[in-house]
Amino acid sequence: MSTFYEAITLENDRDAGLAQHGVIKEAEVRRMNVNALVDSGAWTLVINEETRARLGLEIEYMRETEVANGRTETCGITTGVTVRWKDRCVLLSAAVLPEETEVLLGAYPIEGMDLLIDCKRERLIGAHGDKPLYKIK
Repeated sequence: MSTFYEAITLENDRDAGLAQHGVIKEAEVRRMNVNALVDSGAWTLVINEETRARLGLEIEYMRETEVANGRTETCGITTGVTVRWKDRCVLLSAAVLPEETEVLLGAYPIEGMDLLIDCKRERLIGAHGDKPLYKIK
């Protein structure tokens, strides 16, 4: 399968909760739009240290993980980040690989948003059609 990119939004979940309760303004929620490399070989969302810092995510714990070249590396696992694609979203932790140059969108967030990889057209599609799953506030 060739690789392709999808536009997604990453959002600090703690900030979103504070905004929902009126502690901070909605405009203060740290979020960023990125073109993520869709990587079904990756398990979760993978970001680098710069992205983690821009979103204000904290490292909750460290974990050993195997990377694409087969090496085992220790990476940080973050506090909650919401991944948004069109009308869909999923809340999860991200793996931080400091040397990674791209955001990788792995199998767990893809499945969590009820998406499939359309290999022929190199894009993400809804597993049960592209009808909205729910209404985002």
